[in-house]
Amino acid sequence: MAIAPLIISASRSTDIPAFYGDWFLSRLTSGYSVWKSPFGADPVYVSFARARVFAFWSKNPAPFFPCLDELDRRGFGYFFLFTLNDYERERLEPNIPRLKDRIRTFIRLSKRIGPGRVIWRFDPLLLSDSISIDDILERIRFIGDQIHPFTRRLVISFIDIKKYGKVQRNLAAVGGQGIRECTDEEVTKIAKGLSSLSDYWGIPISACGERRDLTDYGMPQ
Repeated sequence: MAIAPLIISASRSTDIPAFYGDWFLSRLTSGYSVWKSPFGADPVYVSFARARVFAFWSKNPAPFFPCLDELDRRGFGYFFLFTLNDYERERLEPNIPRLKDRIRTFIRLSKRIGPGRVIWRFDPLLLSDSISIDDILERIRFIGDQIHPFTRRLVISFIDIKKYGKVQRNLAAVGGQGIRECTDEEVTKIAKGLSSLSDYWGIPISACGERRDLTDYGMPQ
């Protein structure tokens, strides 16, 4: 089976900008790639013949900077969904650069391609034995105070643990202490805090894949 989309959402299965920039450029030259589902479905051939825009998902796009000139030269549009969390003390995101380095990369990328093309994601939002509501809001504020001039949107998502076996296994692997989902009351408190930050920074916040309606706090889906 082959598809030829106009817009290609790249790297939700793995972090292409962080680890596979050379591979991406080689596939761009070949004109197609093959996506293999980790669940055993038939492979999907993705043709770049009609592609106009790439959406890159990444926690560390720093290694991808050399690829941007080639994308520009070929006339492709692109933007980044840059997940920039702060779970450094808990070591929940191994094998990524230090927070201060990721913040620098965010700012550098925004200066390179423009703030409208770098979307900040803080995803997922979670609570634990060491992370209270005030803690998570303070961590978001600390990052946002530094990067809000360099983005035009923040996207948030609350963690879902119970319905995803892989999430449970990953949390067990990193030894997360008391990590849990937020109750509805806690979601409301966090949403109110985020709404205040949104007003202060002057950037809108959207909720991704969230079952709860947060529009009353200025956060549409």
